[in-house]
Amino acid sequence: MASVNPFNLSDSEEEAERRPNETVDTERSPSDGAPGPPPGNPFSPPADAEPPTLLLSSNRTSPSGEGISVSAAATSAMAGSADIRVSVDVIAAQLLRDQYVLTALEFHTELLEAGRELPRLRDYFSNPGNFERQSGTPPAKDQVLGPGGPLNRAGSISTLDSLDFARYSDDGNRESDERVAVLEFELRKAKETIQALRANLTQAAESEVPSQERKNFKSSPEIQEPVRPLEKRALNFLVNEYLLKNEYKLSSITFSDENDDQDFELWDDVGLNIPKPPDLLQLYRNCGTPLPSPRDTADVAVGVDLGDLPGNCISQDLPKKPDLSQQQQTEVVQELEYQISLLNNEKQSLAEQIKKLQSEIQTLKRTVSSSPPATLDLGSQNTSNPSCSSTIPPSTDPLSGPPTDNGQYLDIRGVSEPETDPNPPSTQNTSQTHPQSHSKLKSRPPVQFDQPNRKLSPAFQQALLSFCRMCSDSRLGAEVSRIADSEESVMLMLGRCLPHIVPNVLLAKREELIPLILCTACLHPEPKERDQLLHILFNLIKRPDDEQRQMILTGCVAFARHVGPTRVEAELLPQCWEQINHKYPERRLLVAESCGALAPYLPKEIRSSLVLSMLQQMLAEDKADMVREAVVKSLGIIMGYIDDPDKYSQGFELMLLSLGDPSERVVSAVHQVFIPAFAAWTTELGTLHTALIPSLLARIEKLLLQGEHGLDEHKLHVFLSALQSLIPPLFAVVLQNAPFTSRAKLHGDIPAIEVTRFPRPASPLQDVATIIGSREMLSALLLLYDHQLEHEGTTGWDSLLWVVNQLLPQLIEIVGRINVTSSTCVHEFSRFFWRFCRTFGKIFTNTKVKPQFQEILRLSEENVDASAGNGILTKATVPIYATGVLTCYNQEEDRKLLVGFLEDVMTTLSLSHAPLDSLKASFVELGANPVYHELLLTVLWYGVVHTSALVRCTAARMFELLVKGVNETLVAQRVVPALITLSSDPEISVRISTIPAFGTIMETVTQKELLERVKMQLASFLEDPQYQDQHSLHMEIIRTFGRVGPNAEPRFRDEFVLPHLHKLALANNSQATESKRIDIATQLFEAYSALSCCFISEEVMVNHFLPGLRCLRADMEQLSPEHEVILSSMIKECEIKVENRGIADAQGSMSIASSLVGEDAKTKFLSKMGQLTTSGAMLANVFQRKK
Repeated sequence: MASVNPFNLSDSEEEAERRPNETVDTERSPSDGAPGPPPGNPFSPPADAEPPTLLLSSNRTSPSGEGISVSAAATSAMAGSADIRVSVDVIAAQLLRDQYVLTALEFHTELLEAGRELPRLRDYFSNPGNFERQSGTPPAKDQVLGPGGPLNRAGSISTLDSLDFARYSDDGNRESDERVAVLEFELRKAKETIQALRANLTQAAESEVPSQERKNFKSSPEIQEPVRPLEKRALNFLVNEYLLKNEYKLSSITFSDENDDQDFELWDDVGLNIPKPPDLLQLYRNCGTPLPSPRDTADVAVGVDLGDLPGNCISQDLPKKPDLSQQQQTEVVQELEYQISLLNNEKQSLAEQIKKLQSEIQTLKRTVSSSPPATLDLGSQNTSNPSCSSTIPPSTDPLSGPPTDNGQYLDIRGVSEPETDPNPPSTQNTSQTHPQSHSKLKSRPPVQFDQPNRKLSPAFQQALLSFCRMCSDSRLGAEVSRIADSEESVMLMLGRCLPHIVPNVLLAKREELIPLILCTACLHPEPKERDQLLHILFNLIKRPDDEQRQMILTGCVAFARHVGPTRVEAELLPQCWEQINHKYPERRLLVAESCGALAPYLPKEIRSSLVLSMLQQMLAEDKADMVREAVVKSLGIIMGYIDDPDKYSQGFELMLLSLGDPSERVVSAVHQVFIPAFAAWTTELGTLHTALIPSLLARIEKLLLQGEHGLDEHKLHVFLSALQSLIPPLFAVVLQNAPFTSRAKLHGDIPAIEVTRFPRPASPLQDVATIIGSREMLSALLLLYDHQLEHEGTTGWDSLLWVVNQLLPQLIEIVGRINVTSSTCVHEFSRFFWRFCRTFGKIFTNTKVKPQFQEILRLSEENVDASAGNGILTKATVPIYATGVLTCYNQEEDRKLLVGFLEDVMTTLSLSHAPLDSLKASFVELGANPVYHELLLTVLWYGVVHTSALVRCTAARMFELLVKGVNETLVAQRVVPALITLSSDPEISVRISTIPAFGTIMETVTQKELLERVKMQLASFLEDPQYQDQHSLHMEIIRTFGRVGPNAEPRFRDEFVLPHLHKLALANNSQATESKRIDIATQLFEAYSALSCCFISEEVMVNHFLPGLRCLRADMEQLSPEHEVILSSMIKECEIKVENRGIADAQGSMSIASSLVGEDAKTKFLSKMGQLTTSGAMLANVFQRKK
């Protein structure tokens, strides 16, 4: 469409007559940058302009829609006809010609407000070149300047309400002010243009992802659609807004710096013509609401069309209306139902054709003759008729089937002129042409093409065809120029191309090639190529992550299932062997996992020799924990498939080697996978209870013999944990070899197994139900097991008799030999017996386990001989029986039995003056579980009210062990009253026994009232005249102060502990008995050594700590000179600390005074504070010392 140049209209009829032969440039506008009019009169028409009468050919009309052309209106105006309406375009042109720019701007603004934008004015005012100022000397007053010169000031500007010109006067030539006004108008126009461009950009951005890619994202949910630029800007805006609202200002500043191309203060800067969405918090709270699933777009850029609904065949040109009326929705539903019926009919038709083709395949298989195969001529078939494809002989290859990818490459050589076929074959017809034999494809004659009736020489014809730009000289060109026409040739082609494709695929997406590589490696006829492809598979990803390794392993297993054990051994195992020492642990991890995954598909002799040796080498040599963990799991799988009894000893050594691994994750894998699998094998061999368990017990006994002077607790833990993991398989053996096993029936009413019947297994392989086969079978066997134990006994039950007569006595003997003071050993054996008793059941525990322990312990108060004692009560048998056997079940009778046992032990040990280590170990182990705190307090109260002072002393000492784990409420209600009762006991030994417990309370309790009660009781011990000569009491108090002082409350330490230690040290100077004096001095030395590490105030240091040390030094000068040297150095250090503190305090006061005195310092400080901006991080810099 032609555009009218506003500067090409003549000023008068005379000018038109003066230039009758000049032409008008109807295509050029001032904004085109073309040569403009002459400099003398820039707005006059150029020399080559034609008369205005020639403008009648212009088709451009005014935006008002009157239909009057510009040239027609101009001609009518020159004729002087007052009745004809003048076009607004003519008025605009005249204003621009006479340089009434501001009037034209006013006119343009009014037209915009009326919704009638004029292209001429829009083009003029949107071109900045019309308003640029020319540099140099200002023009003469009467000179008419072009658009590049200064604009003359308009006389009246009162009507330009869109610009703020009211601040200027009407007089004077204010070019700069006018330029500001014009630039403001330009800015508004630019913003409007930006808004329009944003709308276009939004549509372009919404449709920028191709429809095929969107289909890929929909069909593959794991492939995430890439974020679009506009989405990224919108998310950035919301994230920054969230950071600001939640006071993450520094993070917001950093985030803004990293996105410096975006203005976070204006939502419109995002570039979307949509309202601002809710903030991130609202989006998070609404994220649970179901959103419509993304639909694939077909031929539209943005929005959801009815044609995009699943399974629809509606024409794409339906009107897109988001709000359909009820009638329109009904029509859409009816249309969809109609399309569904058509698809169902087509489906039935295709099913009938498939059946027909299958019957023809069977017929052809039965009637194969020696006649030459029928040729395939796809070009002669009527491809629009589906029944024609049924005449093609189908394939006899058992591997061939209806392909899902349409195999278009096979049709290329069969179609003679695809470009001239008016009816291209449908997907249905193409897929039906493929089930033909590849051998027949090979034997078909060459496709015949129509030869033109020409007499060109072959050389000329070849030279002519050489101008077609084809490349068959390169490797890729050779592959492209020949198309595979059989399965074998496809495999050969893939084998040649894949090594060149793999390096050019992104590392993150290379697992997509795994199916292609494996399929080619399976079917390729050349062993060398297969080896190369498998090498590519194992080296496909430099450091495969967990998901990628799983994918490769899945492919290896599929390969093994397809090719059989011989090729797995010959082709896959060498790839594993090559990577066994790879520098990346992920690759070695792949090898370790492959050995386990391929175990079921390997020859059995290879499983038990080569693979086992590979894994054993990796277990011993590999430094990565995760690799050794995978090795252990693969070894467990190997143990599940091995059937060579000679490999038992190697498996046992591997178990011990892996149990001794320093990594916890490796040891955990041993218990979860290896030991259950190895135990299952030994169960089949019949060596679980004859060889495996006895071997571990023998090693434990040997360890105890070697460790009389120092037990290796780690090795003991290794062997005992292995025994613990063998408890479920042992119980399964007992059930499976029981006299009632053959009577177990699954049908009928079988009660469910209680949830708490068995301990929680470490893995499914340690679940007894998994070992037996099912929970139903286990439930049936458990019913018969309990009945047999309760009513019929163990006669003829060899496996259970071995447990009762050999395993239990040996375990109890071992328990009696371990060190009772080793809390670790006690805990390990306690956990073992707990799991053992819970697994074998309550009846077995009550009838078989408890009687054996009770026979050994022989707890009866009347049989106690103070001279002989009962040696077994001081061994670890007591705590292990109490915590491992008596706590298995938590019924009332079980709790009573435990309470009675502990009371008897406490009484027996106290009356026999035996060591209390076994009782202490029981209290420590039980006290770790809050469930037993009430029970233990009941036991101790029994001791508090006992008639024997020895038992009361023992009870008082046991409170010290219990206080640390009991909550403060129980301490206040049960412990402190009992201790106060004992502290007023007639026997002085009982009162002294309460002091360690009182000290522990001061160390652990925070309640002030409770602390005051304890403090008063301790003060009575120290200040009561009746205790002044109690040497043992003073020794116990000093020992307790040294133990709890460093951890006690500072106020208690400063006001109570140190002053009383000072008094005791001072009193010891006048002690007449030398033995008592040295005992007190030694205890004071230990206490002061512990307290010297605490922070002690200067006042306490000067008044109590240093005087106490000097008193102690006076004692040590006579009694122990080596201690006196240490005390002198301690006193000197304390004196130096006191002096340094005084100097530091003086310097600190001087520095504060000098820095704050004077107005100058105050002014500097305030000026520093005034320089701070909103960044809070700068506040710390103000107070940093200058370097």
